[in-house]
Order: sequence, then structure tokens, then C-alpha cells
Amino acid sequence: MKVHDLKPAEGATKKRKRVGRGIGGKGGKTAGRGTKGQKARDTIPATFEGGQLPLSMRVPKLKGFNNPFRVEYQAINLDTIEESGLDEITPETLLANGLVSKGALVKVLGRGELTRKVTVKVHGFSKSAEAAITAAGGTTEVLPKPFAVRPAFHGSAHTNR
Repeated sequence: MKVHDLKPAEGATKKRKRVGRGIGGKGGKTAGRGTKGQKARDTIPATFEGGQLPLSMRVPKLKGFNNPFRVEYQAINLDTIEESGLDEITPETLLANGLVSKGALVKVLGRGELTRKVTVKVHGFSKSAEAAITAAGGTTEVLPKPFAVRPAFHGSAHTNR
């Protein structure tokens, strides 16, 4: 058997009906389009809804939404503080050691152990982290966020950070 011998199974393919080819047979003259009107003429796409906003434009492009007021923290765990060897932890000292990015709000989380006394001044603490720091003899201080109230909304989700 060769490639030119291959053909589809019996009944798998069907010739399309050719309409609009004269008055002989069923598909002539109006060719199944009825009489007159916009749909009888070849001027209208299948998706046209008569001037109504099309379905493709009515349906949202993406699911969900981005909250423009979301406050993102950069997490620092206790084990990172322990390894850093710093006695005073602030966003500036963490930035200097390459542990957080510039302008980030910092939150301390409770993964790991803390065996020495440290002073931690950041924007947020988890309860377990705060308990571990005070248990080790250290002190915690919550820094104020750069915005006192929810910032006024304008622009995109990325403008109010």
C-alpha cells in the first residue's frame, strides 16, 4: 500500500451542498436565505447582533480584578534574622544587606529560631514572630506605613504602592 492508495472510510466524508447555482434542484434562486432583508444579502458577518454590543465585547477579558489598595509586604523570617548577625533590624539595614528591595514594606514571619537579643523595627509582625523575639529578650516596634490612610485611587493597581 502506498500513500496515494489511502482514502477515508466509507461515509466519513460528504460533499458540501453547492447552493445558488441555477433553478434546477433545491438550492437555487434564494439558495436557502429566504427573501430579501439584510440576511439574504452578503453584507453581514455571522457574529453581527444588529448594532447591539457584541458578545465578544460584552464578556470580560480577564477573570477577577486587581485590588488597587492591596498592601504588599516583603517577608523576612526569624531564621534569616538569625543568620544575618545584625542586632538592629530595620528596612534600611535589611536593604543594605540585600534582604529586601528598595521601598518595600517589611513583615517579620515566625519561621525558624531566634537565640539572641535583637531590636526589630519593621512595618509588621506575625504573632508567632513577635512572641519569639520578645521571648529571646528582644524588642519589637511597628513602623508607620508610608501612607496614613488608604491612598486615593487613580491610575492602575501599581500606582498606589
